[in-house]
Amino acid sequence: MKKVFQNESQYNPLEIDEFINNFKTQGEMLSNGKRNTIKIFKTNKGAVNIKSFKVPNLINQVAYGFFRKSKAKRSFEYSKKLLELGIRVPSPIAYYESKSFNLIKNSYYISEHLYYDLTFRDISLDYPDYENILRAFVRFTNVLHQNNVHFLDHSPGNTLIVKTNLDYQFYLVDVNRMRFEVMSFEQKINNFCKLTKDASILKIMSDEYAKCNGLEPDLVYNKIRLATNAFYAKKTKKKQLKKKLGL
Repeated sequence: MKKVFQNESQYNPLEIDEFINNFKTQGEMLSNGKRNTIKIFKTNKGAVNIKSFKVPNLINQVAYGFFRKSKAKRSFEYSKKLLELGIRVPSPIAYYESKSFNLIKNSYYISEHLYYDLTFRDISLDYPDYENILRAFVRFTNVLHQNNVHFLDHSPGNTLIVKTNLDYQFYLVDVNRMRFEVMSFEQKINNFCKLTKDASILKIMSDEYAKCNGLEPDLVYNKIRLATNAFYAKKTKKKQLKKKLGL
């Protein structure tokens, strides 16, 4: 199995090897989804977070084996790139890849485990200090856009929020789907569409994004609302189709 470490002197590779070899039977379950499984393992340097990616279908095994980087490798490399840009992510430790005849099989991404206070999903109009959190989140998103970071999975659970004495800190997770590119205004607007349908929250976010970029708040709000409505309408149709097909 191929393995690449950020710094082998920080975490014992043999200990990480043991975690990978015993991933199915050991570790504290954090998330067990259809596509990926995430577990926490304890070391004397602190807790580490290991994400096991589902073995892809045959077409993707070929794609990841010959033409594209695996999700684990992208997670590792993109995390390092984001840190270089001054954008917070849980510190990357390593990635592992298992191949057979150069076809990707099991792959794992290992990072330091971050203990956080909330995600965007937790924010509502009843949440304490919700407006300041929303505005800080928008400023964070604007920093991504200014640094040409197009985070394709900018969804409610993929930014971890840590409260500090002075403000809020934001950490991106699940970063294997992103592009580093100059974004058009439309792409920037669409980057908000997966976050919420709540009109009141969208109003606050639009106002802050307009302030960050010298734009008219109503213009930004109308465009974000249209993009959001289109995204959720498409999502609803997809669910209805799956239900009809019994999927």
